[in-house]
Amino acid sequence: MGQPAGRILFCATVAQHLERFHQPVMRWFKSRGWEVHAAAAGPLDLPWADRRFDVPFSRSPARLTNVRAYREVRRIIDEGGYRLIHCHTPTASALTRLAARGARRGGARVLYTAHGFHFQAGGPKLSWMLYYPLERMLARFTDCLITINEEDFRQAADRRFPAGRIVRVHGVGVDLERFAPADAETRRGMRRRLGYGMDDQLLFYAAEFNKNKNQRMLIEALALLKDEFPRARLLLAGDGPLRPACEALAVRLGVGDRTHFLGFRPDIADWLPSLDIAVASSYREGLPVNVLEAMACGLPVVATSNRGHRELVNDGRSGWLVPPGDARQMADRIRWLLLNPRDRAAFGGAGRGIVSSAYGLDTVMAEMRAIYASILGEMEIGTWAQRQESFTPSST
Repeated sequence: MGQPAGRILFCATVAQHLERFHQPVMRWFKSRGWEVHAAAAGPLDLPWADRRFDVPFSRSPARLTNVRAYREVRRIIDEGGYRLIHCHTPTASALTRLAARGARRGGARVLYTAHGFHFQAGGPKLSWMLYYPLERMLARFTDCLITINEEDFRQAADRRFPAGRIVRVHGVGVDLERFAPADAETRRGMRRRLGYGMDDQLLFYAAEFNKNKNQRMLIEALALLKDEFPRARLLLAGDGPLRPACEALAVRLGVGDRTHFLGFRPDIADWLPSLDIAVASSYREGLPVNVLEAMACGLPVVATSNRGHRELVNDGRSGWLVPPGDARQMADRIRWLLLNPRDRAAFGGAGRGIVSSAYGLDTVMAEMRAIYASILGEMEIGTWAQRQESFTPSST
């Protein structure tokens, strides 16, 4: 067996992130003869990875386990002989870039995909005080900073983050064949299998139950609609620390039987085409995959106005944007869509067009291949230049 073309390490705070969003890139590297390694917290189910490292990264930067995680990822990098290191998610990316300083001096290149900076225009001052200086400092140890929305790209570029280069791609890509609209007969069959009828009005949100995702806003909106739309159902996929509180809130507001907590669902593609409206209530987003997948399936969207949602939702054309935390406006926009099925279909078609035009997996993979090729080209030129310099006769 010959030597690999190179060795690349992918890092993320939790294993699920790599499993869900980055397997197409890993597969591409394998097809090019590379050896692929992956590091994250938790067991890794990554068929395209040759080696998998369970590193105890914690999402909370203050956790002491991150000290051990730093030591482990530094050992992995120092012993790994990597040409490329591509890190994702805040904690893992911060620790990995610090741990990779020696490897960079040895010729490795470090890429960091920012899946939404924790600071954003109009965001809390505390986030700017904590995260902006950190991201700017860590950019010094980043050969390529990859952003996934226009606002983050402009923030990094206009504020002259000291990364080797700053680029923008259109997210992680959506499989437009897997996530696609369904005809009426197919939708009817899907609903029957899921336990719903065609007269049910199904609202859907897939997200971890945490403070940022703010599912309680959607439960409050459903409570405002419960008398006018007795067949409306709110389907919440995901788990997390705030799920019990949301379940209790639904009961307290009289919509416990209409709010369905689905838990973690690996089969979202089997649900989305049969639903009516995608809703999203988060305060902060980079470029939300849940909204992209819903739009790809032809669903109109009612979402809070934040950086990531504004990037995707054309207000009044493919969906509606409402102020974060305003359950009454959320309810009003849902009401409008439920009362106007023709416009609901038009909004969904417009959303599918937006995703198809720029956010498909093939488009994003082409963007990523170009970035990797450019970085590797620079490395080859640098190696050639060093060789030439070593063979240049002295002028003395």
